[in-house]
Amino acid sequence: MNNIIKIFSIKDLESFSGIKAHTIRIWEKRYNLLQPFRSDSNIRYYDEVNFIKLLNIASLYQEGIKISKIARLSNEQIEDKVKELKVANNNPIVNRFLISMLQFDVNQFNGIYNELRLTTSLREIFIEIFVPLLDKIGFLWQTKSIVPAHEHFISNLIMQKIYAAVDQVNKTNSNKDQETFVLFLPLNEIHELGLLFLYYELSQLNKNTIYLGRDIEVEHLVKINSIYPKVHYITYVTVESNEVGLGDYVKNIDEKLLKGTSNKFSILGKINKNDFNRLISNNISYFLSIDQLLKAIK
Repeated sequence: MNNIIKIFSIKDLESFSGIKAHTIRIWEKRYNLLQPFRSDSNIRYYDEVNFIKLLNIASLYQEGIKISKIARLSNEQIEDKVKELKVANNNPIVNRFLISMLQFDVNQFNGIYNELRLTTSLREIFIEIFVPLLDKIGFLWQTKSIVPAHEHFISNLIMQKIYAAVDQVNKTNSNKDQETFVLFLPLNEIHELGLLFLYYELSQLNKNTIYLGRDIEVEHLVKINSIYPKVHYITYVTVESNEVGLGDYVKNIDEKLLKGTSNKFSILGKINKNDFNRLISNNISYFLSIDQLLKAIK
């Protein structure tokens, strides 16, 4: 556990666990659940042992187990009960992944994931567990409760799982005459997981799919048009990356990749749809979610 953050404020505990600071203090006094420390300037803080214990307590509490009952359990019993919780309630699973992130523990992450895969599809894991996990990590990063290395740790492990799943998909031989889906991210866009998961979903549907990844310039895609007769280009953008020049970017796509062809272009992401409506045409579409896009494709 040498890599875990060593000191947590009560605000950190509240952010990670979802338990109000006031409630945490009450639990401390009434049940002696946590043992906070005091700095030289008399500021309350918690070590990693207390932090992980609270995450596990929160998982049981959110499952409906009374705090008075939890307080009678040893640390080992609390950990065992968290592992027994049903996957149907994803909060405990998300918390277990959070703990693996804080400890930079690859084996723990893999163990939790492999346990889930025995009964749960990758699609369910991604949508019901990884998406909430990443949302929580994003919030914690914004509040400076974690460092970028934590987010990179989780993101790269999730990417590994998706790539492994794609490799296991049994695809029939592709046909160049069928529609080919080309997935890419524009320059400076770093949010790759959603697009990578779409790659997996399209592979599951036995679609001709090319995944190019990050930092792709529009000009570098022109060659694809000369190889495949019908191409559906798909990208993902965030608010940060499209605040300036989205209209010009789409027009450039239209001019260089769509004009005079039957090609299509779809954008995924949380963008201002009102601003984008004027750009939509028969071959240019906007989708808020992967599910929306997949329904349109099917």
